[in-house]
Amino acid sequence: MRGKRRAPRPRIPWRSPWTPLACLASVLATGAIAVLGGMAKDVVLIVDGRRQEVRSFAASVRELLADQGVPFGDGDLVRPGAQAPLADGVRIEVRHARPLTLTVDGRTSHRLVTATTVHDALAELDLAALEGRLSAPRYEPVPLSGMALTIYTRRKVVIVADGSRREVKTTGRTVRQVLRRAGVAYAPGSQIRPPLSAFPAGGTVITVLPPRTEPVQPAVMALHWDALARCESGGDPTAYNSSGPYYGLYQFSLPMWQLVGGAGMPHAWPAEEQTYRAQLLYQRFAGEWQSQWPNCGAHLFG
Repeated sequence: MRGKRRAPRPRIPWRSPWTPLACLASVLATGAIAVLGGMAKDVVLIVDGRRQEVRSFAASVRELLADQGVPFGDGDLVRPGAQAPLADGVRIEVRHARPLTLTVDGRTSHRLVTATTVHDALAELDLAALEGRLSAPRYEPVPLSGMALTIYTRRKVVIVADGSRREVKTTGRTVRQVLRRAGVAYAPGSQIRPPLSAFPAGGTVITVLPPRTEPVQPAVMALHWDALARCESGGDPTAYNSSGPYYGLYQFSLPMWQLVGGAGMPHAWPAEEQTYRAQLLYQRFAGEWQSQWPNCGAHLFG
């Protein structure tokens, strides 16, 4: 009896002549992937405050930004610099320049900032320490198109009104605002210097003179009032003589000052107001200056 014929054995893949080549190709591919993986860098890219994680094969910061479509130019902040080599784990920040129209106490300038908020813009311009009132909240974003920012700093000014003199701190934009916030009322016709619409810079003396309802005759105005003041007080509007007592340029007594409508203390007022009241006093006594200025009155006639 003849035996059964055996079935042919299946071919063994690894005995194929191509097997070594396939294995070599696999090893090379695996090595290439490992090498390329080692060349890739994981970095953090922050553009105008927006953060993203990026894997890149770029050799420099400039190449990375070009790959990511992030433009930059003069005035923009790139940190680290565009020429810096790209390292794994580095943090790259790009902030584009923004135009800022800055007005501080009435003076306007045009600046470029890379800050993304008003607070950071002030810090960038070394203005963070300024105290005052801003036209925008400090947390407000600064858009790429730019913005206008107005600052009124807290300033010291002097107010002379109602026969008193006081120093106040203010952020007021105009003399009118300063007087209103200080609670200083003034009647129609009052003489206010500087004008109500003027900007009160630091150190400004704001004077509120009462309305001048009684005119001074030209002949009285033409007398030598400066000479009288030099004789009476040495030309010092704040002069005080305790023997009377007498006050100011023309050494008013309080009853005489009040007789011609003077308010408060004579020597608290500027020279202009004191001179006006002295001229009214001369008119009130119909030129009889001897009763008021017995020692110096002759100087009026020079």
